Amino acid sequence: MDVIIYSDGAAKGNPEGPGGYGTRIEYTAPDGTLHVREFSQGYVKTTNNRMELRGVIVGLAALTKSCNVTVYTDSQYVCKAFNEGWLRSWIAKGWKTAAGKPVKNKDLWVKLSELVSRHRVTFVWVKGHAGNPGNERCDELACEAALSGRLIEDTEEV
Repeated sequence: MDVIIYSDGAAKGNPEGPGGYGTRIEYTAPDGTLHVREFSQGYVKTTNNRMELRGVIVGLAALTKSCNVTVYTDSQYVCKAFNEGWLRSWIAKGWKTAAGKPVKNKDLWVKLSELVSRHRVTFVWVKGHAGNPGNERCDELACEAALSGRLIEDTEEV
């Protein structure tokens, strides 16, 4: 099954202000029917990078069986971690960066890595705020979530 996930994160007052993610999953059934699911959540105090990661995590976690997944995101942080081997390098170095510092957001990277291993995932970078309908929708969801009155704590538990 082929699935498209669009994902975006937002943080108002980044770093450490309110934030949110928006995720959109699209799947076309064999009969040609388009199925769409959208997710969003706001957080009291977070960073843009954490929201970018959470959006992809939520999208992949919603899939109930192994799929061919294309993830569209405007986060170079997420794309380069997979497409340029950053994640593989961090793991090999015991979750240290090339500079020997601890990897930020390790809790989310561990969860995302585990979810990616269940699927065949391709990460595609799209320019943000450039008219990509899926990315624009997720930005809208993320911003609405960040500004909503329904914010939760961004704990390290995923």
